[in-house]
Amino acid sequence: MLLAAGLAGLVASLGGAWLLTPGGQNRTVAGVDAATLARGQQLYTQHCASCHGAELEGQPNWRQRRADGRLPAPPHDASGHTWHHSDAQLFELTKRGPAGLVPGYETDMPAFGDVLDDKQIRAVLLFIKSTWPADIRARQEALGTAGQRR
Repeated sequence: MLLAAGLAGLVASLGGAWLLTPGGQNRTVAGVDAATLARGQQLYTQHCASCHGAELEGQPNWRQRRADGRLPAPPHDASGHTWHHSDAQLFELTKRGPAGLVPGYETDMPAFGDVLDDKQIRAVLLFIKSTWPADIRARQEALGTAGQRR
């Protein structure tokens, strides 16, 4: 009991939140509460997992265009390219969809701006980020910092 209280205090003092991620590993995202991550996971499951996978694994052969010319859904885990984009880019891509950013682009991914509000989109993205190893999160977060300096 005392150990559990001590661990809870440590997590709170670090400003992070713990969440059991699809891969079965505990991750933290500094300054994000567990309720936000849980809500992001629930929204991901409801709106994203059917294409991007329950384990964030994406669709098979996601780098190869299908016969219709469209790309399969990429993984959102550390094996994919999601972490190569800044938070602002990921937010806009989710809200407006690829075709909303590049008119005429053929894609199966819809815009979620009419389905999810901004806070919900951010929660989904925070959940996704919570599944990445710390070094990948740091590299991705540096992209946002570099983009803010411009």
